[in-house]
Amino acid sequence: MEAVYINRELSSVIKEAARYFSVITITGPRQSGKTTLIRNEFRQLPYYSLENLDVRSYAETDPVAFLNQHPEGMILDEVHNAPNLLSYIQGIVDEYPERRFILSGSSQFAMLKRVTQSLAGRTAVFELLPLSYSEVRGHVEGKSLDDLLFEGFYPAIYAGRNVPGFLYQSYIKTYLDKDVRDLLQIKDMMLFHTFIRLCAGRIGSLFNVSELANEIGVSSHTITSWLSVLQASYIVTLLPPYFENSRKRLTKTPKLYFTDTGLACHLLGVESVQQLARDKMRGALFENFIVMEAMKRRYNLGKDSNLYFYRDSHQNEIDLILRSASGLYCIEIKSAMTYHADFEKALKQIDRWTNGPISGKAVIYAGLFENTAGEIKLLNYKHLHDILE
Repeated sequence: MEAVYINRELSSVIKEAARYFSVITITGPRQSGKTTLIRNEFRQLPYYSLENLDVRSYAETDPVAFLNQHPEGMILDEVHNAPNLLSYIQGIVDEYPERRFILSGSSQFAMLKRVTQSLAGRTAVFELLPLSYSEVRGHVEGKSLDDLLFEGFYPAIYAGRNVPGFLYQSYIKTYLDKDVRDLLQIKDMMLFHTFIRLCAGRIGSLFNVSELANEIGVSSHTITSWLSVLQASYIVTLLPPYFENSRKRLTKTPKLYFTDTGLACHLLGVESVQQLARDKMRGALFENFIVMEAMKRRYNLGKDSNLYFYRDSHQNEIDLILRSASGLYCIEIKSAMTYHADFEKALKQIDRWTNGPISGKAVIYAGLFENTAGEIKLLNYKHLHDILE
């Protein structure tokens, strides 16, 4: 299959930011399309990958000479491999603000800390996650919801360069295991792999550190450290609870989601679309898909996440809350194809549970029938972006 380039929604935001910042920094999971994006959008700049040992050696041995090779600037891919370059870039752009440095990296916490310390006020920082549904809409005609959940949204799948059966197995062995070795000295990788598979079985659930520690037979501190690796590698994300202006006692424990449902399916042992259709985790994977679509939308607009969930001590729950200046937009997520009145039960009561203004309510499900006339919108998942900001 011939490889294709899929335009990314973040591209226009990055190009606009490059008018005002000398440095553009893009982070995100490995293989999420960072390199492809920046090489397409900044073709006028020379490209260097700091994964290349020869390039890295030159950059670290003589950083001033390396960075001053091109008066227009350069693209530095995987810059977290040579973090000392950031201080030199600061000095260069202070003296030559017209130069442009485009930086990318896959290590979330370490890289962002270095960037904010060395390039404060000089760089715009963006996060590029795997493809969103709106970005691949034109490439998925005829695909079912189960196809989407199983295949996931990594660009290699849609560009025709790989297939789920090979991609995700390789991703774990090649990228995640490398990040684990780089970030933590884990002696028993088998225990870590058990941990990540147990996390996959808890998609959409409260992340209980003590429960996981007891199940695996390690300390709570170890679980917290391992979780930090999954977050730093953009494998998982934690959705925080909403607990402002409420009349009730609310949970303060976040919920766990995976950045990509295809990778989650692999970790769950789901090997085909047919198996997924019968799997008990299908509903959780659909919820994961919707939550990540909302997060991708925010990041693709160059904005921080405004996403939460609601749960109180009486187990009343709203799956997803979008907070904005106009109030809270509350969303219930259902994987069923048939509408039931019970879908709206929690949404009808949310006004009594919170003090904040409610700007909108919606049920997102897998059915085709839609209704946008009432107080609570009923939407097919393909039209989720109609209510996202």
